[in-house]
Amino acid sequence: MTNRTYREVRLAARPTGPVTDDLFEIVEVPVPEPGPGQVLVRNTHMGLGAVMRSLMDEHNDVPIPSYEVGAPLHGHAIGEVVAAPGTDLNPGDLVEHQLGWREYALLDAAAATRLDPDLMPDPAAYLSQGSTALMGIERGAEVRPGDTVFVTGAAGGVGTLAGQVARQFGATRVIGSTGSQQKADRLIKELGYDAVVVRGAGPIEEQLREAAPDGIDAVFDNVGGEQLEAALALANRNARVAIVGALASQLSQDGTTVKVEVDSLSLLVRSITLRGIALYNHLDLIPQWNRRFAAGLRDGTLTFPHARLQGIEQAPRALRELTEGRHLGAVVVEL
Repeated sequence: MTNRTYREVRLAARPTGPVTDDLFEIVEVPVPEPGPGQVLVRNTHMGLGAVMRSLMDEHNDVPIPSYEVGAPLHGHAIGEVVAAPGTDLNPGDLVEHQLGWREYALLDAAAATRLDPDLMPDPAAYLSQGSTALMGIERGAEVRPGDTVFVTGAAGGVGTLAGQVARQFGATRVIGSTGSQQKADRLIKELGYDAVVVRGAGPIEEQLREAAPDGIDAVFDNVGGEQLEAALALANRNARVAIVGALASQLSQDGTTVKVEVDSLSLLVRSITLRGIALYNHLDLIPQWNRRFAAGLRDGTLTFPHARLQGIEQAPRALRELTEGRHLGAVVVEL
């Protein structure tokens, strides 16, 4: 196997603004031989997320190591085991791990999780961000029957699933936000959102008042900034606000943090719960989500909106387009 090669994507330079293709380089390297306790995986699919823009910086505020210049990037991937000497994994097993951005991955067997190849109708569905959506809806915003729910960043990989999950938990009105009227129309037509506010189409708070005349009971916030401020202004008494992402800061053009003004007295008087919640504290939800998602995909009660690009050479473009808001739903690269 040592005479074979594969391609991996390395960080060529740190960004000073938006993601550009010249920040990456694709390098051909030898396929390694696994030693005892190691597993060699032929990656078949990798998933991308907005957090990867933060990881391109030398320092970041998330509990994930930054990418190193000159080294391959990392991220969620699935693939088939090629060899795994001295482990309980077998050639052909489907596994997930965090060494994406390469066609082959060599890792300790403990870092690879075996997946059921027959559970999902499409194995790429294992790369959905639905466990984050479930976490924010169930444990963060505590969505209840009859709620009016506002999901910011509704057209992303998390938001497109959060709206669907909110409906499963009994929400009677689901409102989203996005960056274009085209995406807003698709969220309403294809994903069952009742209304969508559009960034740049006027003050968010004014749009939201029109979309939610009776106020908001639960907020799933992916964005922060003006959208979170608007949600807090319209939050009903005893509303629950889950802060799940910070896209306004992560994708800011100049890299600055977008601040949010909070009227603490107003939150106190209305008994509003404001909760930051991250998946690394709720990992038990991942297998729960996989079962829920597989069942929903098979019976048609859930869908997996995503864009799928072909070939590792498309990975830099895929991340650039994700950060530019080009796609609806998750972004997956088939390797």
